[in-house]
Amino acid sequence: MELTILRNNNTFTLEGKINASTASNFKTHFNMTLNCIKDLTIDINKVTEIDTYGVEAIKSIYINSKIWNKPFSIVGIGCKDIYEELLSMNIA
Repeated sequence: MELTILRNNNTFTLEGKINASTASNFKTHFNMTLNCIKDLTIDINKVTEIDTYGVEAIKSIYINSKIWNKPFSIVGIGCKDIYEELLSMNIA
């Protein structure tokens, strides 16, 4: 399984991998989604792999959520590591 995205209101559950082969489509999908919703929650509990491309894609979505003033959350196993990575970024 590569990556499946399931939506329940403004929460998106991901199943599979966010890696070099899926990160570009993942990033595009959620950057476009940010334009249509007031807030975004991504559940990574069923994600089996996140490589550096996946982390960079998440960073891009995070940056755009800040620019567009849209609340953005990540929940699930491993979210603390991702939050720490996002908080270490210096966004003006």
